[in-house]
Parts: sequence; structure tokens; C-alpha cells
Amino acid sequence: MKLGVICDGISRDLAHSVDVMDEFDLEYAELQFVGEKEVGDHSKTEIKDIDNLLRDRGKPVSCLSRHIFAGMTSQNKPGDTLHIKHMDALKRVVEMAHIVGSPFVRIMTQKKEQILWGFNGAEKWNVAHGAWDTMAPMIEPAVEFARSAGVKLAVETGNGTMVNSNYTARKLIDELNAKDILKVLWDPGNNCWCHELAFPDGYEEVRGGYLGHIHIKDVIVDTPKATLTVKEMGEGQLGPLFKDMAAALIKDHYEGVISFESVYHPGNGDFEDGFRKCIVKFKNIFGAG
Repeated sequence: MKLGVICDGISRDLAHSVDVMDEFDLEYAELQFVGEKEVGDHSKTEIKDIDNLLRDRGKPVSCLSRHIFAGMTSQNKPGDTLHIKHMDALKRVVEMAHIVGSPFVRIMTQKKEQILWGFNGAEKWNVAHGAWDTMAPMIEPAVEFARSAGVKLAVETGNGTMVNSNYTARKLIDELNAKDILKVLWDPGNNCWCHELAFPDGYEEVRGGYLGHIHIKDVIVDTPKATLTVKEMGEGQLGPLFKDMAAALIKDHYEGVISFESVYHPGNGDFEDGFRKCIVKFKNIFGAG
């Protein structure tokens, strides 16, 4: 399978990240922050330099991952000041995607309301009424823009966002009738927070053409204590599921990229050290096929 890394998880110095990628034979570069800037904020000269570096080193870009729509709430409306700001950022990232050849641009969704649907009384007393219904109108202009621009979007399953599971990601795509242009960026580590079992439950939701891109990390969540611990690869609650996930992806001929998300450190604050402790296990599990 196609393996890569979110480069700034190693270092915001892209040249150094590429050196480390070469050391471990990782091919695909996912860009989020390069230098001190998030993708979408670089100048034309900086983008050209990024593109030249990656092409010279044989590192195709898998995804440009700006936090588009992150921080918005169900109180925001399409066309308001914050929505316009995020749409403008999306347009800049899409311009960059055309230059560096990225097939995907990552988007997020607005902040999570905890209970979106309910039954037997909960629909009256507990549901955040109308919260879910605000989302599709917010995302639809991005979908239409991406369709016209010839770039696919990937909506990430986030910890604290309205789309925080494969179930909600698929529901959004279906409501927008956007399966052609909007895919799921599956982050099973994030989905642990809402207790969606990554395999088989989560995977079943994105079979049949919904899955576009994957982030892999390992975690332990303690939702009652509002605590998330990133673990060394294989040592968290996803550890027992990774091999079955990889086997299913191979069986279903998954053609996208799997990015290792290097957000673990072993207590010393050194994320490159954490990367080095995890990457061989990541490759051994997901590098087959």
C-alpha cells in the first residue's frame, strides 16, 4: 500500500522531514505546516520551492491539510465573515494543490454538539436541535468550488468536530450527494473519542467508495476524564485492530495513501524521537500488499 507521513510531525523543516522519509523509505508527503506557515499561507515563491524540493526528491504530495472550517460552530452561517475567511483559505490551498499535484485538500467541520439525534424523549430534552442541519449548507459551497476546480476534498473525522466518526462523515457526503468529490479522511485514532470501533464497524461505513485518505496513530481515550493519551504504535487501544484494518484495505484494493501521524513523544517532547519509535511497526503492519 501507499505509505507516507504528515511531514510536520517530524519537523516543520521540510528538507529535514524528507531526509527522514528517505531513511525509512516513505514515499508520500502530506503537508500541513511548512516552516512557520500553514498550507494556504505560503507565497508563490515559497510554494515553488516546496514543489521543487518534493519533486527533486521523488515525494508526491498525498494531501494538503489545512484546518479549513475548524473552529466554526453551528451558530455560523454560509457567507458570514468567518465562513468567507475559510472559503478564501480553501481557494488558496486549492491553488497550491494544482501546483504541487495534491489529489486531496483536507477540510474539517464545525465544533461538535454532543447529542445530534434522539428517541423516546431524548429528541425533545437532550438533542442539540438543528445543529447537524447547519453543516451541509456550510460545506456545500466548498464542495461546489472543489468540483469546479478539479480537486477532491477529504473531510477528516475529528476529535471535537461535528464529523467525528465514519458514520457522520458518510452521512454528510450522502446528504450533499458529493461522493464524487468529497471523501472521508479516516482518522481512527480520533474516532476513538466517540467510541466508534475502528474495525469492523468504522471500516464498514466507508467501504464502497467513500474512503479517500487515512491517518494512523495509536491512542488511549478516557472520555469520562476528558483525557487523551497518544501511545507508541501498537500500544494503544487500536493496537489489536491494526492488522485486521490493513488486511481489509488490501483485500478491498484501497488505492489511497496511509499517512503516519507523528504526534507521539515518549515523554521528552521530541516528536521525531516518537516517530522513530513507531515507524517500523507502522510499515510492518500497513506496508504489505
